[in-house]
Amino acid sequence: FSPAMDMAISAITIIILFITMVSLGCTMEIAKIRAHILRPKGVAIAVVAQFGIMPLTAFSLAKVFQLAPIEAVTVLICGCCPGGNLSNLFALALQGDMNLSIVMTTCSTVLALAMMPTLLYLYCQGFDLENAVPYTGILIALAMTLVPCGVGIAINHWIPGWSKMIIKIGLSILLIASVAIGVMSGITIGGSVWVVLSPQLMAVACLMPLTGFLLGFVMSSLCKLNGQCRRTIAVETGCQNIQLCSTILKVAFLPEVIGPLYLFPLLYIIFQAGEALLLVLLYRCYQMLRPPAEEPTYWTVNSKVEAVKVPTC
Repeated sequence: FSPAMDMAISAITIIILFITMVSLGCTMEIAKIRAHILRPKGVAIAVVAQFGIMPLTAFSLAKVFQLAPIEAVTVLICGCCPGGNLSNLFALALQGDMNLSIVMTTCSTVLALAMMPTLLYLYCQGFDLENAVPYTGILIALAMTLVPCGVGIAINHWIPGWSKMIIKIGLSILLIASVAIGVMSGITIGGSVWVVLSPQLMAVACLMPLTGFLLGFVMSSLCKLNGQCRRTIAVETGCQNIQLCSTILKVAFLPEVIGPLYLFPLLYIIFQAGEALLLVLLYRCYQMLRPPAEEPTYWTVNSKVEAVKVPTC
């Protein structure tokens, strides 16, 4: 690695995380957060799904595909990350509960400060990797996310007119910065990028979000939540905060230790976005093909108005 290029990539990665968390904070409203906290059933189920399903999925896939130690750490960190703001876009496309989506992202981001190191410690016991994880660096990175997120919440609360503008500008900067990181990483690591594109890591990147989507939906269905909440919890479970994951891998680990594996979250997000878009497409097709709901017809029976179903034949 070129020290100057490596430092530039780390700096851009931190900037991306900062912009992402400010934009995420701009989507959060204190009143809506308070309302869901007072009625916490949906949020509780969603948080259990986020920190229960994804870390276990990451652990299981790392075992099944017999990943190398540093590859297993990379996958576990990705699986233990909280939800990201991309899930809010997919929840909107799936006509989910946007309030629940935003509150779930908020809660998982805050809880990650305690949950992520704890889960990493527990699951790393299965690989004898507890000494390979820089817990101090991860805690610092997680704590740093709360500051820009708080800034975004404050902006949305005190100057709500700025929120949409910040989100749009932030998205543009994110796209440009992501391209810059891709180009700089390609120059820096050269042919070793094929380490990230190994069949095992590609299979893990493909199966992790898909498993999260499916098990999130199944879990919320078993808890008898409505359709909106089921779709919301499904996408929130499968969508990870990739910017946070990239920052942890790039900043908390030494370059000679992590190598090109800090690019794994970029591979993950390609499959995550592709599978989520496929779910949106299938849901839209289902909406178009399903028969229209029957409207009840009201009749007066014994001086009372009652809804009855009129025979179609």
